[in-house]
Amino acid sequence: MSAQQEVPFNSRTGYPVAPQGLEIPPLPDAPVHYKTAEDQDIRVVVLARGLTQPWSIAFLPDGVMLVTERTGALRVIRDDVLDPDPVPGLSEVGTSGLSGLHDIVRHPDFDANSYLYLSYNKPDGDGARLTVGRGRFDGEALVDLSEIFVAAEGISSSSRLAFDHDGLLYMSVGSGQGDAAQDPMSQRGKVLRLRNDGSVPDDNPFVGKDGYLPEIFTLGHRNTLALAVHPGTGAVWQNENGPNGGDEINILRPGANYGWPLISLGRTYPGPWQSAEFSRPGFDNPIVYWTPSIAVSGMAFYTGDALPRWTGDVFVGALRMGEIPGTGHLQRILINENMEELRRESLLVDLRQRIRDVRQGPDGLLYVLTGEDDGALLRIEPGPGG
Repeated sequence: MSAQQEVPFNSRTGYPVAPQGLEIPPLPDAPVHYKTAEDQDIRVVVLARGLTQPWSIAFLPDGVMLVTERTGALRVIRDDVLDPDPVPGLSEVGTSGLSGLHDIVRHPDFDANSYLYLSYNKPDGDGARLTVGRGRFDGEALVDLSEIFVAAEGISSSSRLAFDHDGLLYMSVGSGQGDAAQDPMSQRGKVLRLRNDGSVPDDNPFVGKDGYLPEIFTLGHRNTLALAVHPGTGAVWQNENGPNGGDEINILRPGANYGWPLISLGRTYPGPWQSAEFSRPGFDNPIVYWTPSIAVSGMAFYTGDALPRWTGDVFVGALRMGEIPGTGHLQRILINENMEELRRESLLVDLRQRIRDVRQGPDGLLYVLTGEDDGALLRIEPGPGG
């Protein structure tokens, strides 16, 4: 008899069959108070319920919040109240598998042009195709929506968006199966860099280089689920899901290769290591990694003064930990001036919610989306201890 359990495997995927996991309790009606490791007392308030697989948040100058739902709707929250009617004006969204409506970001000059950018998968034949759309929000509807970038045929994945300090747009594309993340003529497993109209900047790292797509900024990524611009350096930070281990935060450099699937700090789902070595010359290493995986999703730098003991920290959502459902939470990471991790803390663990996105609001508070079928928007604010 083996000392180890015999684990059942899914005959179709070859992956171990996951347990049911831990029961996810209903979110509380009353605010919840927590003491945290840095003596930052917080209060967590449920602002809006009834969101369906919410994915991303955008804050507008008039205090309105817009939330995307993966199922294809854009929702409005005014004065902490969810409008029951979705915003009209969106294109049809393909929602098979993990496809759907994903990120939403404002144009850097939104006050003047009212432009919003959305990443989504539009129906394309029998499948869906990754697309970035741009439209104006007139306060009630999305108008003049146009497709400014459409991925190559057959590419359907989640996608994050971010504008850098120069007004250039970064777009992530999932890797899919195989070695496409290392193929410089494939958009899969890449972060792309575009102008705000979807065209390619002349100073992209591979412009004019034979055998490379000019829109590629970085390559060797698995599935990117966050892009965020560092408020001090202006560098674009990215996080991505590894397999069973090997979730990463990377600082993106023009033309850099982050290794997937040749280099990883994780194991494949059946158990063996993804790669025989964890680093190799010519590949950039992550600045933060997780083994086991926490299924990272969403990322924000905290720059406010409402939660002063967290100023400068990085916050990352976790969908589940160690392949166990019902273990979602939020993580806080303290980074020093050399961009090196010093310590991390798990927050909101008892809520057991899949955290899909985290953002800092214009009020200096943190806002968190729970990526559930019955999802919610949470606000983290100072607690009674300050």
